[in-house]
Amino acid sequence: MQHNPIHRRDLLRVVIAGVGATAASALLPEPASAKPVDMTNKRRARYQAKSAEVRNFYRVNSYPNR
Repeated sequence: MQHNPIHRRDLLRVVIAGVGATAASALLPEPASAKPVDMTNKRRARYQAKSAEVRNFYRVNSYPNR
């Protein structure tokens, strides 16, 4: 009966390849699903120009008065 010895380096390569393939498959993200976007809501102003927060920002940061 003839016996083929497995060399240590060959065994190490096989183990590293198996671990690498397992880690790579675990790291693949699932495809993301996006919700539909309402463009009218997306384009509206996010702040009111005359609000107290905006006036206070310009006052504190010493921008010239409008």
